[in-house]
Amino acid sequence: MRKQPSALSFQLSASRAARRGALLTGLAAMLLVAGCRQDMHNQPKVRSQRGSEFFADHRGARPQVANTVARGQLHEDSYFYTGVVQAANGYREEKDEMPFPVTLDVLKRGQERFNIYCSPCHSRVGNGLGEIVQRGYKPAANYHDQVRLSQPISHYFYVMTHGYGAMPDYSAQLTPEDRWAVAAYIRALQLSQAAKVEDIPAGVEMRSLKEIATESGHPEFAQPWTLPSTAILANPNDMKQGNPALAPANPAPPEIKIPYSKPAAPAAR
Repeated sequence: MRKQPSALSFQLSASRAARRGALLTGLAAMLLVAGCRQDMHNQPKVRSQRGSEFFADHRGARPQVANTVARGQLHEDSYFYTGVVQAANGYREEKDEMPFPVTLDVLKRGQERFNIYCSPCHSRVGNGLGEIVQRGYKPAANYHDQVRLSQPISHYFYVMTHGYGAMPDYSAQLTPEDRWAVAAYIRALQLSQAAKVEDIPAGVEMRSLKEIATESGHPEFAQPWTLPSTAILANPNDMKQGNPALAPANPAPPEIKIPYSKPAAPAAR
């Protein structure tokens, strides 16, 4: 017959287990304390905005080397990145000149970017009657009026970079190269809407827009441009308030006025 353990034996076993657990815990704590050093905390490194005894000027942060430029920010060709040059009178001046050759690929890229970012306001043909006009917005600029036809090509680059009137800038959406491509495509749009028969090279087939539009099932594309009834006409500009987001136009130097002050009365003797 098997003998059953007494309550005293159970108590002795529990006591031994408790002592063994305490011993293991103490041993683990000793190992942890022995391995806890400050080498990783007190590293010989420079913290931001703190001094340093290593350098003669006692500054931890070192000054930048003079005349250094970050990668991708050299912008050596100023006209390519700004669209303006310094005129003889010292003011900014636009030019009717592209900073790189215009190829068919450049025009295709400009057409793609124009249709994405510009056509909602200016329409795909650039007449200023985009989809926003049919939703209550003011008509955008018409690239085919005399004002826009007379503007240099870098004017469009400048406006896309800085905005104009109610139009925000698109420098975040369009790289400088894309802005120039869009400007070149605007010139192509202007030519397409004012082309003459003698401009067509010899041997090239010529078809009327009305015929092409009818075959495409959209005869309305060949109709005269009309302003939707929902459009809001812009009010004439108030010159007393200046021109909104005016592109460079060589303004005169601002007049400086010194406030008049009455001379002090001579002191009584």
